[in-house]
Amino acid sequence: MSTFDSTKTLLSDLLTKVVKGKLQLPDFQRGWVWDDEHIQSLLVSIARSFPIGAVMLLETGGEARFQVRAVEGVDLPPNSNPEELILDGQQRLTSLTQVLKLDKPVATRDAKKRELKLHYYFDIEKALLGPQALEDAIVTVDEQRTQREDFGRKVVLDLSTREKEINAFHFPCSQILNSDDWEQALSEHAPEKLARFMKFRRQVVEPFRNYALPVISLRKETSKEAVCLVFEKVNTGGVPLSVFELITATWAVDGFNLRDDWFGGRGKSGRHARLGKRPLLRDLQPTDFLQGVSLLHSFDRRTQDLAAGRSGKEATGVTAKREHILEMPLGAFEKWAESLTQGFEEAERFLRSEGFHHPKFLPYRTQLTPLGAVLANLGERWLEPQIKTKLARWFWCGVLGELYGGAVETRIALDVQQLLAWVNEPSAPEPATVQSAGFNPNRLDTLRSRTSAAYRGLYVLLQREGACDFFWKARMVDLDRDDAKLDIHHIFPKKWCEDHDIPPRVFNAIVNKTAISYKANRMIGGSAPSKYLAQLQGHVQVKLDDAAMDTIVKSHVINPALLRADSFQAFYAARKAALLALVERAMGKASAEATAIGADDEDGDEDEGEAT
Repeated sequence: MSTFDSTKTLLSDLLTKVVKGKLQLPDFQRGWVWDDEHIQSLLVSIARSFPIGAVMLLETGGEARFQVRAVEGVDLPPNSNPEELILDGQQRLTSLTQVLKLDKPVATRDAKKRELKLHYYFDIEKALLGPQALEDAIVTVDEQRTQREDFGRKVVLDLSTREKEINAFHFPCSQILNSDDWEQALSEHAPEKLARFMKFRRQVVEPFRNYALPVISLRKETSKEAVCLVFEKVNTGGVPLSVFELITATWAVDGFNLRDDWFGGRGKSGRHARLGKRPLLRDLQPTDFLQGVSLLHSFDRRTQDLAAGRSGKEATGVTAKREHILEMPLGAFEKWAESLTQGFEEAERFLRSEGFHHPKFLPYRTQLTPLGAVLANLGERWLEPQIKTKLARWFWCGVLGELYGGAVETRIALDVQQLLAWVNEPSAPEPATVQSAGFNPNRLDTLRSRTSAAYRGLYVLLQREGACDFFWKARMVDLDRDDAKLDIHHIFPKKWCEDHDIPPRVFNAIVNKTAISYKANRMIGGSAPSKYLAQLQGHVQVKLDDAAMDTIVKSHVINPALLRADSFQAFYAARKAALLALVERAMGKASAEATAIGADDEDGDEDEGEAT
């Protein structure tokens, strides 16, 4: 069965529905004002019977229930119930309603985006010159219905009364759809102009009254997901509609303000501010949170179904997919929101225990969602050594296996089910993320971009190993917390490598990179390692001996003897093996000998701006 009808409807009928409240906007529609130039162009197109595009409406009374609001400028009594909602055509219908149906100034803006309030008129004599003159025939005046020059001191056109409109022979656009009052005044004050006006009425006014718009009407049976997808396809604003915005408009019907719950309002801080106090959760998005609620809600329903004797295939599936989030009832959010908030707070504790302390080093924001949902279920049980070990293996397999990029809704749902089973049931198999994660040793040769998940993961693993700065001698993790201007730089400097014919694809790989302070980087410059190590040892009042400096170098899993010998090839092979050992320990498995997920990805060469 078709989900929509299409027909033609008189513009005047549509605008009448707007001012009576029978046609309103869903609250997820963003308010936005057309500029004066667009409005004038729209009026000319209708006057010349040119097409201005179709509008799309949604019948009310179906599954897709939204908070609604009147079109801008229309005053309606409380609880006015619309028959249809505008999905596409908001700006055209809003502009035309304000110009043609309301006797108050139109809210618009000029080309420089300065806000204006204007009344629109047709200069009748200019309009009668023919279709080509219509653009010049449209006249705008200010809120007082005047045009002024000399910084507002001189009035050059005054249309502030009906008599002045008639004397100037300027017809208000607000009278186009019903000009009885204006015609009556014209016959009383200037009957000699009546014949000219009737010609204007035939040529300009009648096209407005007879103008019909193509209307596509979605039936009320249309699902919320379909409404959302359709809206995004036709939305010319270029800003995709998020699940958060659509659910906010849906739950508002039940008196719940999701926006206030997340962002805060009415003097109260929201969930976003509470979570944002923890640095690693600073970039968490409302859609991430809604995904987490959907995971907990569907997992709970599945657990109940299985307890009632349903088979695994018959039971509710665990899901974080968009369409299922849109179907989620308000009661599910009210039941699980606080537990999930605490789960995310526990997730932040877990991440700090794994060596993370700044959001810029988090490999995947998407992996926070299943982690938060799992910890909402486990509570502080995750601190038990056996459980924490399993959580850590799952987490690092996702990071170093590079499994959480792209569309991950299915992986998220499976991980929640399988990770909880693995934790709670001794005989349960490892989650698919743990089983399928692999790390090809050759991936270390292609890791060059600091935005790669594995790149960030290795950076954190090195810090967790206790890496110390070459210059400050303090632990990198402590310096990073103190904002000591750390960055990732070459170990064998770029200039030295170029001078020794080592190609960029080799010297830019993560094997030849480590985190150091800007002070250390300045001292290193383009020198050979043997030279810059000696300089770094001697820059402090108490000179470090070779053994003390070697200890610092070893903290970056670098063989100091090979560095002092300026032996690049031997250094590269030894450090690659050492980094691979870090990866294997974190993932709890040997590295893959064949190409694994992510292993074929070639990161582009990246120059960190190292001093040369």
